[in-house]
Amino acid sequence: MVPPLVLDIDGTLTDAQGRLDPRVFEVLPSWDAPVVLATGKAFPYPVSLCHYLGLPQTVIAENGGVVLVDGEVTFAGNREAAQAVADEFVSRGGTLGWDAADTVNRWRETEIAVSLDADEALLRDVASAFDLEVIDTGFAYHVKSHGVEKGVGLEHVCETMDYDPADFVAVGDSENDASTFRVVGQSYAVANADDVAKEAADEVLEQSYMDGTLSVLESLQKS
Repeated sequence: MVPPLVLDIDGTLTDAQGRLDPRVFEVLPSWDAPVVLATGKAFPYPVSLCHYLGLPQTVIAENGGVVLVDGEVTFAGNREAAQAVADEFVSRGGTLGWDAADTVNRWRETEIAVSLDADEALLRDVASAFDLEVIDTGFAYHVKSHGVEKGVGLEHVCETMDYDPADFVAVGDSENDASTFRVVGQSYAVANADDVAKEAADEVLEQSYMDGTLSVLESLQKS
């Protein structure tokens, strides 16, 4: 019996260039336990990935802001407040850093993402004034409500699926995975993970990106 999984996407199921590693199509569709995709990306991204992998659509998106489990979507966080932060940030000379289409934020429902090229100090100052927080996922700065976390999203998933979070094995690479690592039974940070994720993980892997994730999955299949 293999355990259920909760997996980050970017930096965990991808390569160093951010491309989805094709090996996910070899291992995840045949995983004989639930697989939860937990990401900082907007809601449509993990839903689409589940669709193309042929997995049940059980996802935690926007760093815990949107959860889909058993066909029901729940939301946490204040999108209007996050937009107000973005507007004030821009009015004070900041830039979100995306093109006119802004596909990064177009479908976000609970937070706003800002390019890592942006003025971090100014963004954090503005967010603090609105009682919101900023986390650095390695892809973007995410402006979100306090208490909205992937780990909380997983607890909600488990309530619906009749699992305990401690049943799960997690793999991730970023600050936004630390809350997941704190609630699961076993957690792994890939070698390319940031310091926060490495500190929170039970084990730091020797390999990076999908190579590291695959090493965990192969080990679980053999145990």
